[in-house]
Amino acid sequence: MSAYEALKSSFHRIACLDEASAMLGWDAAAMMPDGGAAARGEQLAVLAGLRHEFLCAPEIGDKLAEAGEQSGWDKQNLALMREAHVRAIALPRELVEAQVRAGQVCETIWRSARKAGDFSAVREALAEVVRLTREGAVILGEALGMTPYDALMSQYQRGIGAAQAGAIFARYEAFLWEVLPRAEELQARQTHEALPAGPYPEAVQAVLARRLAEAAGLNFNAARLDISAHPFCGGTPSDIRITTRYDEGDFAAALMGVLHETGHALYEQNLPAAWARQPVGAAAGMAVHESQSLIVEMQAVRSDAYLSYLASLAAEAFGKAITPAGLKHRLRRVERSFIRVEADEMTYPAHVLLRFRLEQALLSDDLAVKDLPGAWNEGFKALLGIVPPDDAQGCLQDIHWFDGAIGYFPSYTLGAMAAAQLMAAARKALPDLDEALARGNLSPLTGWLAAHVHGRGSSAGFNDILLAATGEGLNPAYFEAHLTSRYLG
Repeated sequence: MSAYEALKSSFHRIACLDEASAMLGWDAAAMMPDGGAAARGEQLAVLAGLRHEFLCAPEIGDKLAEAGEQSGWDKQNLALMREAHVRAIALPRELVEAQVRAGQVCETIWRSARKAGDFSAVREALAEVVRLTREGAVILGEALGMTPYDALMSQYQRGIGAAQAGAIFARYEAFLWEVLPRAEELQARQTHEALPAGPYPEAVQAVLARRLAEAAGLNFNAARLDISAHPFCGGTPSDIRITTRYDEGDFAAALMGVLHETGHALYEQNLPAAWARQPVGAAAGMAVHESQSLIVEMQAVRSDAYLSYLASLAAEAFGKAITPAGLKHRLRRVERSFIRVEADEMTYPAHVLLRFRLEQALLSDDLAVKDLPGAWNEGFKALLGIVPPDDAQGCLQDIHWFDGAIGYFPSYTLGAMAAAQLMAAARKALPDLDEALARGNLSPLTGWLAAHVHGRGSSAGFNDILLAATGEGLNPAYFEAHLTSRYLG
């Protein structure tokens, strides 16, 4: 066996550890009783330690040194192996395991602290997560020749750092302050048709959500739909786990959540099977991943064409007078609000920008964890002109920081911008796309995405995938044009 083939075998085993961790993570969010949290934290820490041990093994370093030049996808696969090895050997195993344990402890405390709106209950646990994250980020930054925050960002999306993201977000902030008041004024002058009052039975919502996900192309022979406090897509490409949460007073939230996660799931199911469990066969990063969920949920599903189809389907399912106009009022209304996951697509980037700024301040130790609630409220007022009434609707609302995912948030808005850019290219390639969407048929779009994004795995980076699919790297103008057309047109 050549050195490179031996590496492929080792990375196959490492990928299996990642898959096991993913399934345990899904179970913790969707099925595990609260009493299992401590044991689960230890299980995940041990798996993280084993993964680290495998990556740091001397034979991995020896084989990477021996592996000759490769071509095509093998060349990129080897490059990604080397990067993973460099990251791993830079970090002590004890730190890797400590980070996982701290995240599990903090997340468990956060769940009750959020319900109570009590930041003080989780403050010390979060401070420990931030401390350990900072320690690892400094080490990784030195090893990779990056700033500590860029080293964290690169864990979630290679090829774009804080400087580029910061410039893009600053441009968007200026755009938002120009268009948001205009959109609000236009809405105030319009008459709106509200959706009928509930209840919308959870069981009916669940059946409809699954039907829509299947119609979008999700293969439920290799997927599940369950309930969790925070909707997400997890599992593995051959065993997808998506979750949502139901509100019998508002069916739209669950349906949009399922279709959003279906976009993630389709990406995973359409990754190149020939490169499964190899670095190059994985998704290209979380900004790319978010572009796939958002092109489904925001670009396609919230279009006029698809909402006409969805209104008819929902009216039949719930036995209520649900109209396209009612759905548009529910799903395409601009409103300054406190909860990121419920925000409209125009104000959503402001929620991300706040987190982007605060997590950099936390990481650099310019902001103490104890001062986070005040900094959050001050920053939120500066961006959207409103102040959260409590921490549950403020700094406690997201799981990410409390389980150690610092550097992830920029991916959401970078993904939204990429989704708009990809949709513009898809519409040029698919002139009859709206006719298909009006029938609830997403296959022309998802087929195009499978060819231009999904099937490329990690053979290219964020901007390179956009360049090949659209003719240019990330260009925020497409997102701005989309919002201007939808909300001011």
